[in-house]
Amino acid sequence: MINIQRNLQCVVYIFLLAAALLCTSMSANALFVSPPKDPIPLIHEIFPDLTHISEKTGDPLVWTIYQDSEIIGYAFETNDIAKIPAYSGEPVNMLVAINPQGVYLGAKVLEHHEPIILAGIPESKLHAFAEQYDGLSVSDRLKVGGNNQQENIIHIDGLSGATVTVMVMNVAITKSATKVARSLGIISASQEIIQPMSTIYPDVYQKSSWQTLIGDGSIRRLTLNRKMVDEAFVGTAAEHIDKANADQKEDMFADIYFAQANIPTVGRNLLGDAEYQWLMSSLKPNEHAIILLGNGYSFKGSGYVRGGIFDRIQILQNGDAFAFRDLDHNRVTDLYLEGAPLFKEMSLFIVRAQHEFNPGVDWQLELLVRRQLGAVDSLFTSFKGDYHTLDHYVDRPAVIIPEPELTLTQQVWQEKNTEVIILVILLSTVVMSLFFQDILVRHPTFMHNFRHAFLIVTVVFIGWSWGGQLSVVNVFTFLQAFMTDFSWDLFLLDPIIFILWCAAAVTMILWGRAVYCGWLCPFGALQELLNIFARYIKIPQFELPWAVHERLWAIKYLILLGLFGLSMESLALAEQFAEIEPFKTTFLLKFDREWPFVLYASALLIINIFNRKFFCRYLCPLGAALSTSNSVRLFSWLRRRPECGQPCKTCAKECEIQAIHPDGEINMRECHYCLDCQVTYFNEEKCPPLKKLARKKNRFKENEIETVNVA
Repeated sequence: MINIQRNLQCVVYIFLLAAALLCTSMSANALFVSPPKDPIPLIHEIFPDLTHISEKTGDPLVWTIYQDSEIIGYAFETNDIAKIPAYSGEPVNMLVAINPQGVYLGAKVLEHHEPIILAGIPESKLHAFAEQYDGLSVSDRLKVGGNNQQENIIHIDGLSGATVTVMVMNVAITKSATKVARSLGIISASQEIIQPMSTIYPDVYQKSSWQTLIGDGSIRRLTLNRKMVDEAFVGTAAEHIDKANADQKEDMFADIYFAQANIPTVGRNLLGDAEYQWLMSSLKPNEHAIILLGNGYSFKGSGYVRGGIFDRIQILQNGDAFAFRDLDHNRVTDLYLEGAPLFKEMSLFIVRAQHEFNPGVDWQLELLVRRQLGAVDSLFTSFKGDYHTLDHYVDRPAVIIPEPELTLTQQVWQEKNTEVIILVILLSTVVMSLFFQDILVRHPTFMHNFRHAFLIVTVVFIGWSWGGQLSVVNVFTFLQAFMTDFSWDLFLLDPIIFILWCAAAVTMILWGRAVYCGWLCPFGALQELLNIFARYIKIPQFELPWAVHERLWAIKYLILLGLFGLSMESLALAEQFAEIEPFKTTFLLKFDREWPFVLYASALLIINIFNRKFFCRYLCPLGAALSTSNSVRLFSWLRRRPECGQPCKTCAKECEIQAIHPDGEINMRECHYCLDCQVTYFNEEKCPPLKKLARKKNRFKENEIETVNVA
């Protein structure tokens, strides 16, 4: 007895020392919250050669960075563009810088409220994560974690213990950068539907007249009168230049016919067989020819004579635009088509292969109309004509409809699909075990082996592999969200935690807090397994007197009330003091953190060797929070007899967490549903009332008078 008391004193001293060191560490380190950083010095750091930073303007808001008169980059804050809540419920605000080509030059954390970062992971690791974007492109598809060799996906290293945080950061950075790049014209808007490259049928030809080709859309027309042009310049400085009078409004300004000339039915009818053969022989692979026939306003102009570029026309397709050079142009001397009108200008333009022109995708001819304001200055407006290649002219492969971009929540659940399925199976196993508990407990060896195996799975998979350790911080986050702008998205970001909370909520309503604490809590399972091993190797155990034990229960409720009060003032502050839970050290960071936290968690586990689940019994604020639901539980499936407590105290003595009162009543606020008492309840060799009943039956059989059939 003296040795046990000495061991108890030694263990308590170790615990008090670890707790004191933990508090010192928390006050000096864990409670440190970095204030919001000024982005301007960071912009100077990213752009050392800058000479001027513009005001933050535009939609979205962007700083433009100059070196003298040259733009050398852009910078923006993610909170201005994509304000996405992270693990704490608050967004991580970052400064992101790109160059004019859309290459990331830097990503800097300006402000965050992530408890797992502030308390467990050095901020240097968070900054190191952000540095991975340097040199990547806005157009790259970036994904945190994983190593699947998927096409066009660049994998970024995650941050152990802060998976949700860095995934939210990645979405905020890429979403903001994409919006900025699109607004600045660095990248084009993504297509909703992709049409693979089509091929013109070379042998499909039908002799046709001009009216037939106009009528079926093989040749399209862009016609303008002077009224339409005047209206396009209304409100500009060129409104009254070359303006038509009332009698001239309906006069023709431009009349242009256009078509794809390398379509056999179009080209051969317009140009004749010989000219068409020459055209096709001159086209290189993936090149196409467009014919323009016009009257009125010249579509060629005279700019190509001086600069080699036709500056009055361009082709638009899939958001891209390209013009023609003089080397792309050939004059058409004559038309061989019956019924074709006379034209002042007739030209063939070659669409070069680098433009990736797709004959099966609709395109537009854009005509630029310019009005001179002076010798140098001018204004222009544009008019567009649409062209759709008829189906029987081209072989169009089936369109590719890209899968819609998944939300961050959907991405997380998709990646955790395997873990979710396994966890659901485990939870179903627990529930089925409870439903059939009266059968299981009649087989003590199987029951104990099954429970021990399940606890190992809880520790190894739910705890260390998946980080599925619930915390009282989750409770405070839920309450804060519920009292403000509640959104499920915040809680769905971690599928394992979300499912475990759903399971905890359901089991609390049905059976109380006991099921989670006894079967699904990784730290509780780790303590129990260590204590089982300690008992196996005959390490002495100590139990506090009932009166002391009963009063120590109150400590965890006082801790819960204190943390709750702090959360009302500051959730971040409460999250720091919630380090009294060793969960983060044990499972999320796997003891890879500052030594006071490791010593504190280790001290609790050492005490547990001598006193089962010491932390769960007296200190756990999460257990205290869950036990508040005990009054609303629906079922009481733990069987008791009238003899339980008086005179029989077998179950009370065997209960290794002392959840059974001396009078035999089970305190469901403290019970962990290990079912040991139920094993004893049905065991005729251990349960005194059953043994007494068995003796009575035996005596009855001994004294029973054998009956004789006199018949």
